[in-house]
Amino acid sequence: MESAQDYWTAHALLEWQVEMGADEAILDAPMNRYELVDEKPAAKVSPLGKAAPPPIPVKEKVDPVEIAKAAAKSAETLESLAGAMRAFEHCELKKGARNFVFGDGAANANVMIIGEAPNRDDDQHGKPFAGPVGELFDKMVGAIGLSRSHPDPASSVYVTTVLPWRPPANRVPEAAELAMMLPFLTRHIELVDPAIIVLMGNSPCQALLGKAGISRLRGQWTTFLGKPVLPLAHPEQLMKNPTAKRDAWADLLDLKARLSNP
Repeated sequence: MESAQDYWTAHALLEWQVEMGADEAILDAPMNRYELVDEKPAAKVSPLGKAAPPPIPVKEKVDPVEIAKAAAKSAETLESLAGAMRAFEHCELKKGARNFVFGDGAANANVMIIGEAPNRDDDQHGKPFAGPVGELFDKMVGAIGLSRSHPDPASSVYVTTVLPWRPPANRVPEAAELAMMLPFLTRHIELVDPAIIVLMGNSPCQALLGKAGISRLRGQWTTFLGKPVLPLAHPEQLMKNPTAKRDAWADLLDLKARLSNP
């Protein structure tokens, strides 16, 4: 049995330890804290006493152009390219368009003609150069012996549009829209592999050549993907400005001469 002196001695030592800041008893055996399981931190509590909502996850930014490049590169046929373009979900024009507009004419034609974005008639029929604009287009190419229905590649044309979906109210395509769809258009040209490319209108020139102003660019030959390119007025422009038909006819004759003497 401990004596009173031992008790008071121990009591005095304990008080001294408390005064010195000792507030935790030491275990008889050492503790391996690496084996302890970390407890989940308690949820933050708002000043009103309610648990704070979890943080909103940040969506990873995507680059539509890079996605379009990968999708276009994987297409080995016109059919698979059309499927890749239909599946592309990053162009908002898709949501407002009635139909997907891809191409028309002979896929092995020597001449590939790229027009403006689809208009209302194109959107309704699901093909480029439809309606009254299409009728004038057929007369224009027919005047130099070409047709989108002719089986001979030397006498046929293949037509498409710079975008596969109609912009609302036929507005001019935005630069971002042209940029994200350019990889598909470039692959379209590679798969058709024409001898000559004709760009009808401002938007095709802006997308492929980085230039606009068809009145200034028309009739001036240039190149894209190593192929001869001829900018030419769009039929819709000619319907609004008939005086431009003389220049368009001169450009068509120039195209005919180029085809006769490649």
